[in-house]
Amino acid sequence: MAAARELPVGLPFDLPGLAMSLPAYSRPLNFWIALGIPAITAIILILLELTSLDMDLAKLAFDPVAGQFIGRHSYFLEDILHDRAKQAVIALGLLAIVAFAVSFFWSRLSSWRRELGCLVLAMGLSTSFVTPVKAVTAVQCPWSLSEFGGKETYSELLSPRPATDKPGRCWPGGHAATGFTLFALFFVLRDRRPRLARAALVFAFGLGTLFSVGRMLQGAHFFSHNVWTAVFCWLISLGCYYWVLYRRPVEVKQDALVAAK
Repeated sequence: MAAARELPVGLPFDLPGLAMSLPAYSRPLNFWIALGIPAITAIILILLELTSLDMDLAKLAFDPVAGQFIGRHSYFLEDILHDRAKQAVIALGLLAIVAFAVSFFWSRLSSWRRELGCLVLAMGLSTSFVTPVKAVTAVQCPWSLSEFGGKETYSELLSPRPATDKPGRCWPGGHAATGFTLFALFFVLRDRRPRLARAALVFAFGLGTLFSVGRMLQGAHFFSHNVWTAVFCWLISLGCYYWVLYRRPVEVKQDALVAAK
């Protein structure tokens, strides 16, 4: 088990073994930034509904001569970047579940039990919310629209859906969520391994972006679909971290005083 950090100033030091039993308090978290950036991003995305940016970007990935998106039948984009990459992230999630279960029986993992539980919870919520929200919003995929050789009518996210026999299932982005769900790694590691946490944040953002661009090239999603997904996954991971792991110094002090009585 990793050695505990020093107790905050002001704690009584005549409590034998207390420093080892208390969990270390969390590193400072600027909620103005952690919540402000996704909030501003969401506002910008809503304002983008007044523009044609989504459609303009989709047209860049569409080949009018071939009548299809340039990555529609790409082996790399479909079999490697979509199927195999998704399987790798699923395997990581299953490994986290196994490690969490083993932590109840193996002392070497017991000190990471809360972090593993948080990881499992955040990854589970970040991927499971997608399907029901898709069913409710019924947003069409670019490849289904008449502008790109399909039969469906385009509508903005906040607009009423045109009548159709085949409601869309494209908002938010499922594959983007597969990458952005790894935001959870950043929060799980930020208090114990700050450098590794920053690397995990870059990796999660890069992987989610790569998955997003790949699906855009295939005509599966608009640009805004994927950015919305990143916002949701970040907020879910942040919420799980705050609920399960985040401990302010004042909370540690209070726990110590209660234990001293």
